[in-house]
Amino acid sequence: MKHFFKQLSSKFFSSNDSNTSKLKYLVKEWLVPILIALVIVLFLNRFIFILVTVPTGSMENTIMPNDRLYVTKLFKTEDIKRGDIIVFDSDELDKTLVKRLIGLPGDKVEILTDGKVLINGEKLDEPYAVKSTNRYQIFEVPEKHYFFMGDNRPGSWDAREWNNPYIPEDKIVGRVVFRFFPFTRIGKVQ
Repeated sequence: MKHFFKQLSSKFFSSNDSNTSKLKYLVKEWLVPILIALVIVLFLNRFIFILVTVPTGSMENTIMPNDRLYVTKLFKTEDIKRGDIIVFDSDELDKTLVKRLIGLPGDKVEILTDGKVLINGEKLDEPYAVKSTNRYQIFEVPEKHYFFMGDNRPGSWDAREWNNPYIPEDKIVGRVVFRFFPFTRIGKVQ
């Protein structure tokens, strides 16, 4: 590293007398801020948010394939609500998934043959969902577990098809808050 700075200083600075002060300036004004920024980004990425790229169309038209999302890790599971878009780890699929939260702990989720969803007997308003005909299914969400579905119901492999349709709260990674790519669709995700 020292050798690198010597080469750098001899290349860019002509006067030998001022090499040391110019090198100190380079380190102080460029290297130190870059290192601090890198440490901050690594800290934020580890403890505050993560970046996720969505590989499939299971959440179309809310989230399109290859959208890149900021996901906040700063939340309490008791504060998430039905309709939030959540990132979680699926042990069954051995993947990290992005889906919409449909069923909370203790909920009875019914999926009717016309694609409508009832929560505890009441129709769920889902303007974001691409409906499809389906077989009648009923799910009772256990305590400390959640039930997720994709918005693109005909094209989503979600809790309706899994062997274990309930995701434990300790598998929830974060809540999607913002799309940063593509630039034409940048903004809050709802």
